[in-house]
Amino acid sequence: MFLQAFRSTSSAHEIKGFVRSGILSVLFWLSTSCMPLDHFLVHPQDVPSTVVTWNEEVQRGSLLLHLEWARPAGDGPFPGVLVHPEAGKKAHHMLGVIWDLAQHGYIAVAVDYRRMIRGEYRETLFPWREEGDVAVAFNVLRSNAFVDQKRVGALGFSQGGVFSLLIASSAGSGIKSVVAYYPITDFSYWLDETHYQDKLQKFICRRIRSYFRMQSDAGTDEEFQAMLRRASPIFHTETLTASVLLIHGESDTTAPVEESRRLYARLHEMGRKVELLVIPNAVHVFNFRNREQAAVAWEATLRWLDEELKPEL
Repeated sequence: MFLQAFRSTSSAHEIKGFVRSGILSVLFWLSTSCMPLDHFLVHPQDVPSTVVTWNEEVQRGSLLLHLEWARPAGDGPFPGVLVHPEAGKKAHHMLGVIWDLAQHGYIAVAVDYRRMIRGEYRETLFPWREEGDVAVAFNVLRSNAFVDQKRVGALGFSQGGVFSLLIASSAGSGIKSVVAYYPITDFSYWLDETHYQDKLQKFICRRIRSYFRMQSDAGTDEEFQAMLRRASPIFHTETLTASVLLIHGESDTTAPVEESRRLYARLHEMGRKVELLVIPNAVHVFNFRNREQAAVAWEATLRWLDEELKPEL
């Protein structure tokens, strides 16, 4: 688990300092590691000559979306892919990803969210609070004139993978296929301290859970549990009819591979089209850290999207 990995790379004195400063509580979402992240690791570092790009901000209700777009040159329509980054990152961190998708024939849009909280747009772990929030970004993509509305998919990393699965399971979703990298699929299970044996691990888990509770603005424990359930894809499999490719690192100590295995088993039992690709020895956000592992995962991603979203020749 994440707590074991953090303990192995930090002294007890450092851990106490992080707890006091409140930083420890967001370590999961920021996906910190001794290894730096490179979001262009296997993706273009410059805009390909055949790709058109632009960006915009869209306000819908209490949500403010920042969107980074990329599409092939030409009139389209093109299959569309909605892209969500890992937590703590922004749409612009996905530029290499969307440029890569565009040069492979997709119109792609990366999105991040801020929510109006106490009179100010702020980042939050729970940006979707009102009915319809979950579908806002998808509706923006689908309304673009260059998008083939019958061929739309979602791709996300960590928290972004969670968002992709939830959007695909929302009522009336037109998402045909999802690729979710190392998602948490059951937050109540992941935040349950009884799964940890060590006292320090239990303490850190309680701190992380407390941060989630604060971010949720829930008035009661029952309301908080309901929010965790709504945020957990494992509880939305009845309406998750899109094909799903789950990609997870075998050695992920932040979001253990069992998270994807449980969702895979549930969807497989229901007869849905689902595959799970486990990358040997890979850790969390491996695809922005290890070139060889990233290349394997990205090849599988493109193959899956091509099979699901591109018409047969």
